[in-house]
Amino acid sequence: MGDLYALDFDGVLCDSCGESSISAVKAAKLRWPELFVTVDSSMEDWIVDQMHIVRPVVETGYENLLLVRLLLEIKISSLRKSSVAEGLTIDGILENWSKIKPVIMEEWSENREALVDLFGKVRDEWIENDLATWIGANRFYPGVPDALKFASSQVYIVTTKQGRFAEALLRELAGVTLPPQRIYGLGTGPKVEVLKMLQKQPEHQGLTLHFVEDRLATLKNVIKEPELNGWNLYLGDWGYNTQKEREEAATYSRIHLLQLSDFSKKLK
Repeated sequence: MGDLYALDFDGVLCDSCGESSISAVKAAKLRWPELFVTVDSSMEDWIVDQMHIVRPVVETGYENLLLVRLLLEIKISSLRKSSVAEGLTIDGILENWSKIKPVIMEEWSENREALVDLFGKVRDEWIENDLATWIGANRFYPGVPDALKFASSQVYIVTTKQGRFAEALLRELAGVTLPPQRIYGLGTGPKVEVLKMLQKQPEHQGLTLHFVEDRLATLKNVIKEPELNGWNLYLGDWGYNTQKEREEAATYSRIHLLQLSDFSKKLK
């Protein structure tokens, strides 16, 4: 009958960490200019380096802004406005981000929608002013563009990235044009709801369903939904996850740990 693949974007198809980290620094400077008065380029480079390490905790793009500011507060004690920064380590962020995030949002009086809008606007302006460097700050994982181009399966993108950015990268960097109705981006609802919607569509009846993610937490949410028992679940070991998360994933009978070379073969 055939296969349907629902694919996460960042961390499964595209390594966007360079772009999202630089965009987050640009956006943070606009949101909190007073914090950046004494920040020089070497400090910015340090932040971007650390962002690559803490990237596994990010579910939605705007969280990158929070991480940039938190890293600043960890590094420069005079800038601290949050109760969590003192003594906090990179490992501490990786372990406890879900507890830290609501605390700093409240202590910094931040609004999720405003940060989402700002992050999107900074990216839009970068794309408008210098598309080549924006594209160049992203990279598709080896073999993925060809796997998408020659996929014999039905492919859908299910991502918390704003859809227009995923579409632009697929087109400009991978040379892949997916119809917009195949891309479910930020604002289309939680991933579990998108998967429910996809499996109910008449044209998908009888297809074998596969969902590839790099966030263990997202796969655990799918497992909690009995309605989604028909999906084969995969954690991409090349994406934004930690060794500890990969080991935990191995304890779930429903989650298959997937390597990049096998992923590309599956799609073809």
